[in-house]
Amino acid sequence: MTTLGSIEAGGTKFICSVSDENLNIIAKERIPTSLPRITMPLIYQFFQKYHPDSIGIGCFGPIGINETRKNYGKILATPKKGWVNYSFLEEIKNHINVPVFWTTDVNAAAYGEFKLGAGKEFKNIVYWTVGTGIGAGAIYNGKLLNGLSHPEMGHILVRRNQYDYIDGVCNYHYDCLESLASGPAIEKRAGKKAEDLSKSSKQWDMEAYYLAQACVDVAMVLSPERIIFGGGVSKQEHLFPKIRYEYNKMIGHYIKTSSLDSFIVHAKLGDDAGTIGCLLLAKKRLKI
Repeated sequence: MTTLGSIEAGGTKFICSVSDENLNIIAKERIPTSLPRITMPLIYQFFQKYHPDSIGIGCFGPIGINETRKNYGKILATPKKGWVNYSFLEEIKNHINVPVFWTTDVNAAAYGEFKLGAGKEFKNIVYWTVGTGIGAGAIYNGKLLNGLSHPEMGHILVRRNQYDYIDGVCNYHYDCLESLASGPAIEKRAGKKAEDLSKSSKQWDMEAYYLAQACVDVAMVLSPERIIFGGGVSKQEHLFPKIRYEYNKMIGHYIKTSSLDSFIVHAKLGDDAGTIGCLLLAKKRLKI
């Protein structure tokens, strides 16, 4: 029996899973993201029990994803202490000698939604995750979109709302999407976490204003057939009509879609998108 492995490497936790080739989960373990010397041995111990035939890794970024560059396989300028320039892929291969598919966490989630979730009817989608940070993965003509590096759409610059006076929360950009629309940005503006806000809070109008800009930008540049939102902030169902309303105003009828209700949607796989994506990529690596 073929066994597939998944490592969903996040800023707060690693989710390690194994499944059969039909993606039936055999085992799953959550490991806190601490220093590499603490976290990595726990990952090795988990997989030593199950001997996967291949592993798909979706890692928090930025990461070196271009195989022609010296930084391939490394975690790069992350704010996560101890992980800057960490040779993640090399370390995994030194301890678990199987084929590995290496990509970002949001790319893996995008691939999961593309194959088995809200994007499975299409060849071109964009998947956004909106939570502690913001990121996006794109599937273009059925393939993950990468180039010199992976997409960093969470850091696209957006037009600041005229009533928004917070400084933003990104260490690199004052007016990027993550700086103004991530969970920490909402908390800084509102004085409470997004999940604690009422549905009637004006904060959701502000959030929709920024996320709609993100949708307009990717619609203009990548022309996706569907835009999918996942992540903790996106679990607010009442947010979606607001995003669609703002998008419709901003796009100015320049690009027409049959129905905004089916163009801008919530992820079907929810919190499992990353794990499922990693398992599918592990399977892809084996070409089965």
